[in-house]
Amino acid sequence: MTAEIPVAILILDYVMGLAMWTLIGRFGMSIFVSENSDFFFMKAFVRMTDPMIRFMNRATPSFLVDKMRPLYVAWFIYMIRFYIMPLVLGYSLMGVLSFPLESEIALVIYDIGQLFR
Repeated sequence: MTAEIPVAILILDYVMGLAMWTLIGRFGMSIFVSENSDFFFMKAFVRMTDPMIRFMNRATPSFLVDKMRPLYVAWFIYMIRFYIMPLVLGYSLMGVLSFPLESEIALVIYDIGQLFR
């Protein structure tokens, strides 16, 4: 599937996918660790995602709890990846281009699983 998709689109989707999963990771980690923690991974998540959260500040409702903001921004990226990208590229079905990053990861996991059979 990925051979048919232009490389620039794949790179854009991979960047958006990594941003989305990093935001989800920050949300998940914030359940257990304070965002002001000295834990290396939490510092990295906060440093990588703060610019995205600030960028989306005007589109984020004021009543939203601060800990939910990363998940809200990740949802926006998900919507762009699943609905807008295929539409802009002229695909007639929604989701045709969606999630090449996750497809590749699933194939790698499947191949690793085949090694242990």
